Amino acid sequence: MRLRLVPQETSFDFFSKWRIWLGISALMMVVGLASFGMQGLNFGIDFRGGTTVRTESTTAIDVGLYREAIAPLELGDISITEVFDPTFAEDQHVAMIRIQAQDSGEAISGEVIETLQTTLDAVAPGIKFVSVESVGPKVSGELVQTAILAVVLAIGAVLIYIWLRFEWQFALGAVVALVHDVVLTIGIFSELQIKFDLAIIAALLTIVGYSLNDTVVVFDRVRENLRRYKKKDLSEVLNLSINETLSRTVMTSVTTLLALISLYVLGGDVIRGFVFAMIWGVIVGTYSSVFVASTILLWLGVKRDWSKQANTAGNQFGNIDA
Repeated sequence: MRLRLVPQETSFDFFSKWRIWLGISALMMVVGLASFGMQGLNFGIDFRGGTTVRTESTTAIDVGLYREAIAPLELGDISITEVFDPTFAEDQHVAMIRIQAQDSGEAISGEVIETLQTTLDAVAPGIKFVSVESVGPKVSGELVQTAILAVVLAIGAVLIYIWLRFEWQFALGAVVALVHDVVLTIGIFSELQIKFDLAIIAALLTIVGYSLNDTVVVFDRVRENLRRYKKKDLSEVLNLSINETLSRTVMTSVTTLLALISLYVLGGDVIRGFVFAMIWGVIVGTYSSVFVASTILLWLGVKRDWSKQANTAGNQFGNIDA
């Protein structure tokens, strides 16, 4: 017996209120952009600059104890991660401590470094500071530019791929959906002031890929049904195609969310921001594939070319949901 979260055959009308769906999406994008314009993002150390301290000790690293010990020093945003390497000895425990840039300058002073080492020595006797490096605002600014360029190039590559794979109307629908997902993700991070670092950029690029996968599955089925049902209106074909792939879409999204929610609850503070971005991205990505990309395609219309052979590559697994 196969597990199904929705019936195999459904007949939902996704476009009877398409203006409402687009209005909701537009409103959320405006709110997100307004929040970004007024309060910006809560950039992490990667984008603000700061000091990185590499420590080494013979005692096991407890990130929680390290954080509690450093908190009274009031050094601002601090990131602590344990470094694993198969070449390390059994009693060699290495951690990376990143401290945000201080108001007085790029790097923290030598006195603060000594105080930090004394403080950590209380929880990890004999701890050594192997290296201390500083990252200035200029380097951080270059990281911001590189991150923005990476997202823009990814969306541009998607535009070209969909244009060549389908038609330009499909490409615009997919890209609008991707921009919608990225803007809403940046907007929620700005609104909630969750720390935004390089891991979130990785999450954004992953969201782009996830949302595109859903959209391509639906568009493949749309193209197939456009050739199969030559007299049906485009809205009917779109509704049919989404309903035919709905079971697969819901099953994929729910199973992905189950894994992500587990990571969010049990994964600890280090990856929580990344996992939150992924959870949000899966939700808005699924929504945009159905209510944004397809609605844009309905609004633009599409030319039906019956001279070409039907290409079923990519949708042969459209009905598989478990």
